[in-house]
Amino acid sequence: MHVNLVDQYVRGTSTIHRLDTRVKVTATLLLILSVSLMPAGKWVAFAFLWAITLVLTAAAGIPIGSVLRRSLIALPFALAALTLLVTVPGPPLLELPRVGWTVSEPGLVRFASILLKSWLSVQIAIILAATTHLTDLLWALNSLHVPRLLIAIISFMYRYLFVLAGEGFRMARARQARSAAPAGSQSTGGNLAWRARVTGWMVGQLFLRSYERSERVYQAMAARGYRGQIRRLDPPPLSPRDLMLGALPVTAYAVILAAANWC
Repeated sequence: MHVNLVDQYVRGTSTIHRLDTRVKVTATLLLILSVSLMPAGKWVAFAFLWAITLVLTAAAGIPIGSVLRRSLIALPFALAALTLLVTVPGPPLLELPRVGWTVSEPGLVRFASILLKSWLSVQIAIILAATTHLTDLLWALNSLHVPRLLIAIISFMYRYLFVLAGEGFRMARARQARSAAPAGSQSTGGNLAWRARVTGWMVGQLFLRSYERSERVYQAMAARGYRGQIRRLDPPPLSPRDLMLGALPVTAYAVILAAANWC
């Protein structure tokens, strides 16, 4: 498929790329759990966690700037914790004019900690997605006994996004080929109501065409032996080297978490 909207896999031959997918998935979940359990306000510990995350990014050969930009998607969701600024009791820092709300110091610390946790967790997940092909990831989830229905939903959602995008691009190309505009003009005529009506018609046609296309895709998969499970003819063995390499960042995160709780 020539449309690439969601596939962020970065080809490479680094050690993290070649690491067993089951180890990468397990290590990613444990790293995110360690970040989530970090006490609020431990800024030095957060700095160490971020440094390890940057080392993993560099070791995987992924552009650090790209990971940082993509991880900003966590910030709007973390704003759901914005109410902590005025609901957590503690020494006041400032008072918001007109509304009479007071921002407390503990509230600010907890909000900033949640922001950092979300940001670091998304960066860890990006490293997994950038170094693991989706097929391998789904196979690893199946090997780790994740519910088969959930794996099937993820698989079809990913594949049908490309089907939907392809149908949309073809419809837009057909509309552009059938539209005419005077020389030097960018407008093809029609008021706002007319454009809204045409857009609604195109959305409806896109749904019907995508639905029919998805049925054909599923029938083709079923004819080729698909039974709702990801299978591999040559599943790779789980080597002690992979276990040791996967345990290194998990151990480092665990040591930082224990030190933060102890101090």
